[in-house]
Amino acid sequence: MTTPTVPVASHGSTDPLRRLTDEGVAIWLDDMSRSRLATQNLADLVRDKHVVGVTTNPTIFQKAISDSELYDRQVHDLAVRGVDVEEALRMITTYDVRWACDVLRPVYDASDGVDGRVSIEVDPRLAQETDRTVAEARQLWWLVERPNLFVKIPATRAGLPAIAQCLAEGISVNVTLIFSLERYAAVMDAFLDGMERARAAGHDLSRLASVASFFVSRVDTEVDARLDKLGSPEAKALRGKAAIANARLAFQKFEEVFGSSRWQALAAAGGKPQRPLWASTGVKDPSYDDTQYVVELVTRGVVNTMPEPTLEAVADHGVIRGDTIRGAYLDAQQAMADLAAAGVDVDDVVQVLEDEGVEKFETSWSDLLESTRKELTRLAADDPA
Repeated sequence: MTTPTVPVASHGSTDPLRRLTDEGVAIWLDDMSRSRLATQNLADLVRDKHVVGVTTNPTIFQKAISDSELYDRQVHDLAVRGVDVEEALRMITTYDVRWACDVLRPVYDASDGVDGRVSIEVDPRLAQETDRTVAEARQLWWLVERPNLFVKIPATRAGLPAIAQCLAEGISVNVTLIFSLERYAAVMDAFLDGMERARAAGHDLSRLASVASFFVSRVDTEVDARLDKLGSPEAKALRGKAAIANARLAFQKFEEVFGSSRWQALAAAGGKPQRPLWASTGVKDPSYDDTQYVVELVTRGVVNTMPEPTLEAVADHGVIRGDTIRGAYLDAQQAMADLAAAGVDVDDVVQVLEDEGVEKFETSWSDLLESTRKELTRLAADDPA
């Protein structure tokens, strides 16, 4: 399960991002815009900051489209053609994602298809509808038409069979919004099911890939709020421990599943493991080390997708201490036991986070549609030079 690394210029041991890469962590950027592409900023980050992948979401696109005139010509043309807002949005976002896929194609080729990936999300309003999620994933795969695309599908109960079906059809998937260990186990089972069906259908497993996006900082935000309400010294001492412990235990489950005979049969057919991806790694509590969700989750064969401020913080003062996951399982189990003993219902925490996550993504999507609608109206009569 060794992750191929992309050859990059060495900056010596004083470069924390280089050290992170050397430890087997794939550095992805949790942000994208047409401005990054047009100015070659993304290409610069690949060259200088060891970035080997990109993730997007509705909030990222909403900000990009609202803040840049680079979309005006395309939006004007879509408005003149009378394209409805949802179709216009798909044309705009898939254009950017296709461009980003082309920028990252050399990384994809150099890593034998492991990295160099760009993610685009299905409409989050479909999170509870399996068939419609699959249909949209097919459309996005067809529209972008790049082998290094990931289609993001949420790890809801309805999302699980959609994940398996998309993989069975040869569509690479980024599974998003994972919070609980139980749901993560179901995600890995859906991955194995999809890969087995893909093998039976004759797909080349070596070209099919997936990551499982395990959300980190949001767990601490919710747990810390509950600990603060409890107010005891024991509860306060547990602040900031839940998210990292939860992620470490997720990786323990990853090792169990991808050490199984079921996986070995797929690996023998050319399959690559579904890598854990640490998402939501920007620190929400300013009292915490702004690199903690990176430096405390280092091990070979994982992805960490970072917003640019976190990427820059790690580059500036991140302390990479080697593997901080393997060997920490007992401490992680103890932290979760201590939280339960203090009165924190972790099962309720992760369910609340999943429900809120879907709701927030739906709200962001609605905001994105509204921004696009306003731009279509504004530019309908104007012809950008």
